[in-house]
Amino acid sequence: MGPVPALEERAEACAERLVAAGEVLLASHIDADGLTSAAIAATALRRAGIEFETVFKKQLDEAEIASIAAREEETVLFTDFGSGQLDVIAAHERAGDFTPVIADHHQPADADTEYHLNPLLEGIDGASELSGAGASYVLARALGDATEGSVTGTRAASETSREQGEATSGSLPEQRTESDAPATDGGAVAAGTDDPAGDNRDLAGLAVVGAVGDMQAVGGELVGANRGIVEEGVEAGVLAEGTDLAFYGKQTRPLPKLLEYASEVRIPGVSNDQRGAVSFLQGLDLDLKEGREWRRWVDLSDDERQQVASALVQHALSRGVPSDRVEDLVATTYTLTAEDPGTELRDASEFSTLLNATARYERADVGLAVCLGDREGALERARHLLRTHRRNLSEGISLVEERGVERAEHVQYFDAGEEIRETIVGIVAGMALGVDGVDGDRPIVAFARKSEEETKVSGRGTGRLVGRGLDLSVVMREAARSVGGDGGGHDVAAGATIPAGREEEFVAAADDLVAEQIG
Repeated sequence: MGPVPALEERAEACAERLVAAGEVLLASHIDADGLTSAAIAATALRRAGIEFETVFKKQLDEAEIASIAAREEETVLFTDFGSGQLDVIAAHERAGDFTPVIADHHQPADADTEYHLNPLLEGIDGASELSGAGASYVLARALGDATEGSVTGTRAASETSREQGEATSGSLPEQRTESDAPATDGGAVAAGTDDPAGDNRDLAGLAVVGAVGDMQAVGGELVGANRGIVEEGVEAGVLAEGTDLAFYGKQTRPLPKLLEYASEVRIPGVSNDQRGAVSFLQGLDLDLKEGREWRRWVDLSDDERQQVASALVQHALSRGVPSDRVEDLVATTYTLTAEDPGTELRDASEFSTLLNATARYERADVGLAVCLGDREGALERARHLLRTHRRNLSEGISLVEERGVERAEHVQYFDAGEEIRETIVGIVAGMALGVDGVDGDRPIVAFARKSEEETKVSGRGTGRLVGRGLDLSVVMREAARSVGGDGGGHDVAAGATIPAGREEEFVAAADDLVAEQIG
């Protein structure tokens, strides 16, 4: 039995089709969930001895699907997208262009296909209970069972480990990554070349990274079908689950920066306050420096962490932070045990951010190589992209703080024009929900110029708003279609593309839709 019993039959059918195909085109999305989905699928295909090539698509529209149909492969595996475009894909299937196998978690279009692995088809929430990487993992587990850890797959993996680096040469929108992509020893797929159990459970760590990157942690914890994957990762020894401070950067940031930049819970006198964060730490009876350098959270002993966390809770309460918000200072953490402590890859949240940085700057090939175990050139390139990414996010937030946001009755919005990249404007929008002057209890919509003819739209909400009925996937899709565009995504985060110049009409339509959902 696989990690998600309700999907077992679908997973088995998809796996059998892939084994029978012999040669497959793997097409995947480019965000953290898409990259981990591709890495999981690529590793499972390689181990099964199935020849494949990989292409990444920024978005899967009719033109991109047509380009896939024009290729020679008779079987196409779509990961982290495909369900929402099933009507177009099914038309190509009927025309005999290819046989689709889909491992996705987005809302399916009104069409059918035989090999379709999606949690929504079995009543499992694809926004909070299983990500695209999770769906790929369920498929990988079934593929491992279907091939019984075949010698062919193991030999293929061993041979590819000697071909390190070949998958990191190309560029988007179409990145060619053949079945001899790198699978080096160690790292996220320490697994990439060695799967002793022959069942692909060692890929669970990547599935968790994808889920965390897709914002599926509910109240700081993975739930639903994701729980089964976490449990398998722990049993396989590739994942550790624990309870710790909920702040981002525990592996890599010096303590003052960890506290200053923490946005999970706003603490007066510490959050967004460099001097305040330093003063708070200096007021503790602890040696938190090594020489002149501040230590990181990961460098502290368990007792030191407990003392800092307790002091932080007391400080927050004394500054008027509500007790229910103070509880959010602690959350469940997911550690990839094969990775070196103190690196971005050790923590699922930091790993996912690193991957997002590669995708946002059109280097999905770099992100894939990191997922497949490249800890040399690809990792250094990813870190460089992450530094660029952080700088651009900081500038984006500063822009929002300077200009502020405009408000309709039920939504708030800003237009970044060309000053924020359309690939990161959604992230900036989400971060903006925590800054002064932005209402944290109202969905935010952000616009950025995509081209002369098109505008990118990103919508972000909160878990509390979703609990009240907000579904941004519906808002983005319906509002965009009302002005001649299209969109979709998840309830808490979604996006769209609309004709340039129709932004005000979009806001009006979105405002009406949000009013219907949450009043």
